[in-house]
Amino acid sequence: MTRSSASHPHADPLPVHPTFFAGRDSVVIAAPAKLNLFLEILRKRPDGYHDLESLMVAVGLFDTLEMRAAPNGAIALTCEPATLSSGTDNLVHKAATALRTRANRPDLGASIHLTKRIPTQAGLGGGSSDAAAALVGLNQIWKLALTREELVAIAAFIGSDVAFFLSLPAAWCTGRGDVTTPESAALGSGTDSGPCFVLVFPPVGISTVEVYKRLAVPNEPVSGDRVRAAYRARDAVALGRAMFNRLEEPAFVIEPIVDRIRKRLSQLNAAGAMMSGSGSTVFAPCRDAREAQSVAAAFTDSRPADEPESRVLVVHGFTP
Repeated sequence: MTRSSASHPHADPLPVHPTFFAGRDSVVIAAPAKLNLFLEILRKRPDGYHDLESLMVAVGLFDTLEMRAAPNGAIALTCEPATLSSGTDNLVHKAATALRTRANRPDLGASIHLTKRIPTQAGLGGGSSDAAAALVGLNQIWKLALTREELVAIAAFIGSDVAFFLSLPAAWCTGRGDVTTPESAALGSGTDSGPCFVLVFPPVGISTVEVYKRLAVPNEPVSGDRVRAAYRARDAVALGRAMFNRLEEPAFVIEPIVDRIRKRLSQLNAAGAMMSGSGSTVFAPCRDAREAQSVAAAFTDSRPADEPESRVLVVHGFTP
């Protein structure tokens, strides 16, 4: 495994993704999912977006991108499953085009294969993560040597969450989500790997656009100080109690089953449970893998007969 780094000695280092070089001009990069441990909306902006505050953390659920430089100047994207769009609306394609434009190198081409494991319309940022991984990988195989700051500037034009995935593994995100401040947790000791998360994927997706249409901007925003302190202390119980997501209320109106799943998961875990992003994924922080496996099993066993089955997964916080 090879880790990416900037060629500029005084620049911030490039983000670290699990990276495997598969030849002179080929690379395979893993793109992690994210969870929002806190998400508050501050105001609506003149451009139609919202200013927000969010604590985002990457977790060990990955898409993968296989990228190979192509001499013909074409950008060819294929996806697995094949039902995913591989056209110019795909954020990977947008990232490749934006990077090539920024470098003023229309001659650069690439063959990219995306294997999708992160669910869509799930609040896990899979498309944004894929775009960030494409920026990192193509920056390497096209030998552009752009700095992190230059990639972040490109990311802002692709999508609000893309910049976070250039700030792994955790960050406090403001603005549209495109202004990031790296967040660090206390180091563990011995076999302590810190909090694990139980992820529940409901059998429905939720449109981010529809959630924001129903959003009521608060007069007095909730502070994220408690959740940031709990994350820094690696305290899963305090983390669960401090978590907050302003988008839950409108999302639950759209898909009430997500609220029912959240309530059921919270009853099985002392730290509580919450929806990530604009949904539909629900998650619960746990102190370790053993507790997480126990909560996951109890959730599966307690499913009411009239509730459609959800996929359940246990993941660690992602540490590069």
